[in-house]
Amino acid sequence: MASTEHRKQQGGWRKPQQTEQSSKSSNKERLITRDVALIMAATFFFMASSMLSGPIIAGYAHTLGASGTLMGFIAGALSLSALFCRPVAGHLADRTSKRRLAVLGASLYVLTNIWYAYASNPASLLCARIVNGVGFACISVCLSTWLSMLLPVRRMGAGMGLYGTMNALAQAFGPDLGIRVSKTAGYRTAFWIGAGLAITVVICVLLIRDAGKPYAARTAVQHTQHRFKLSTLFEPKVIPIAVIFMMFGIPYFANQSFIVNYASDTHVRFGVSVFFPIYAIALLILRISLRNWFDSKSFVFFMIICTASDCVMLLSLTYLHAFWQLALAAVATACGYGMMSSVTQAKAVIIAGKARSGMANTTYYAGIDLGMFLGPLLGGMLYGGLPIRWFYPTLLLTMPVAWAVFAAFHRTISRADNTPRISSTIKTASANTGTQNSNN
Repeated sequence: MASTEHRKQQGGWRKPQQTEQSSKSSNKERLITRDVALIMAATFFFMASSMLSGPIIAGYAHTLGASGTLMGFIAGALSLSALFCRPVAGHLADRTSKRRLAVLGASLYVLTNIWYAYASNPASLLCARIVNGVGFACISVCLSTWLSMLLPVRRMGAGMGLYGTMNALAQAFGPDLGIRVSKTAGYRTAFWIGAGLAITVVICVLLIRDAGKPYAARTAVQHTQHRFKLSTLFEPKVIPIAVIFMMFGIPYFANQSFIVNYASDTHVRFGVSVFFPIYAIALLILRISLRNWFDSKSFVFFMIICTASDCVMLLSLTYLHAFWQLALAAVATACGYGMMSSVTQAKAVIIAGKARSGMANTTYYAGIDLGMFLGPLLGGMLYGGLPIRWFYPTLLLTMPVAWAVFAAFHRTISRADNTPRISSTIKTASANTGTQNSNN
């Protein structure tokens, strides 16, 4: 009797434990949690603050006395600064609290937006842009790495898709807000609004419960800190992914910088600024409706779709005469550059592993930085050196380069397509380990 009662008591205690474990397991599989939602919100406000100054900083530099060349250099200084700072930021993201790094980056955004508002000459504005690039490197790597730590591996594609959606919405909201406010209330007011958006980022980050402690072991750091390797700056396995995305980014950022000039030179009779809101809306619809594709379709599938879409975008803009062609180009941009943004970022984290997710995102964002720098640079060379009708067709050459990189490294990239099946094995092993520990 006593043994029977003892077994009943044991059985009675096991059921709640099993229920609690299954509840925890289901929570781990949830895509949107409180912390994930706060990171998404912080991402939106951070990118909106960054994009707000993007289209107006060159004009503001001109009012301070900058020449045309210096205007372009000041505008691109943020990307160059971020490019050089990302390896350090990625290194810190894998070895320190994500909250500290995010607060540092957002605080630099607050500082530099106020600095913009009261800059008295181009040199001061250039220094502010360089400091802003440091903040951009810290917070962009930190937020994406932090998010990848909180997402289940099996939902990484869908989670990064929503993360990219926040970026896309901010890229539509920020520039429009900056242009409208600068025209109606002046540059200083626009920069103060940018500082307010950055303060909102700090608030969101401080409300996140998970401090984002690093996966990497301290012992591994001690053994490698005195040895210089490429892996201390970037994740070598992710470099092909970053180069592929850079090839998709060059046409996008070239178009972003010169679409207004192109429309003026080709005598387009309607406003082209609506291109970016249409792009953002299309991207939002695509990422929500196709969110499960990111975890089920192969990388080569997206390469085909995104390449075809980029070609449609560039050809539509080449023969731009009617509004429907502009709308088609915007939707095609969402299907091309927009979708490739989520696909490559998720693939970068999967290839590198969570312990190297900071360096994976550093390498990925290095591709963005180079695209943001090379796009306007090459766009300016094409705009000034070729007949205007050859501007967009010449940018089509980036697509064969992207495919050449994929062909050279397709084994490494395609091997990661099996990760969803691998992750189930990892989770099963982890569950078994947890059961054994509880039994012990």
